[in-house]
Amino acid sequence: MSALVTEHFVLQAAASTTVSEAAGRAALYLSVLSSSLVAMGFASQSAHRFALFAVTVIPAVVVLGLFTTARLVDTGVQNVAFLAGIARIRGYYRTLPAGDAQYFAPWGQPSQDEIGQALASLSRTRSALTGLGTTAAMVAAINSIVAGIGVVLAVIQATGPGGTVAGALTGAVIGAVFFGGFLTYQNRRYKTITGNSTPAASAGPGEKGQA
Repeated sequence: MSALVTEHFVLQAAASTTVSEAAGRAALYLSVLSSSLVAMGFASQSAHRFALFAVTVIPAVVVLGLFTTARLVDTGVQNVAFLAGIARIRGYYRTLPAGDAQYFAPWGQPSQDEIGQALASLSRTRSALTGLGTTAAMVAAINSIVAGIGVVLAVIQATGPGGTVAGALTGAVIGAVFFGGFLTYQNRRYKTITGNSTPAASAGPGEKGQA
């Protein structure tokens, strides 16, 4: 029992660490993006300088977003694994005499496996759409828009104002491809621990557990 309690504590601390890391990485990306947009606003006073600045800053922000989302998916997977470990230990606690076991009710349905209970502790269930609620998905969505806008600006710069419609369509396609690629990657990563469709953990400051 002493070993189980120690492991329970270690798993809870590790799960909390994934939440802190996810919040820090998301905040870093958003701060870089916001400061870049402000700087681009100042550079827009000159069309030539704006084009040079945008072609430098937007790719850098997009690359940072890709690195950030990849790590956020990792922390989400880690968090669900840690919570599943806690659910396993709580299952042992429920083998205690009936009067004591009532304090360790399962997070979800008693019939759910450990991963299902870990997701239930985050108010999640196995679903192809659950992954849309992660911090990684939030950052990926914003990053996809940034990538699409970068393409729009590039097309307009190359073709002139007449290419606005073509640029907007191309940017929308690129943004959709970016986000679709992210969802595919996230789904595959979560399947490594769930063996099912994306049951991503959530991921925001103040939530229990992470993503």
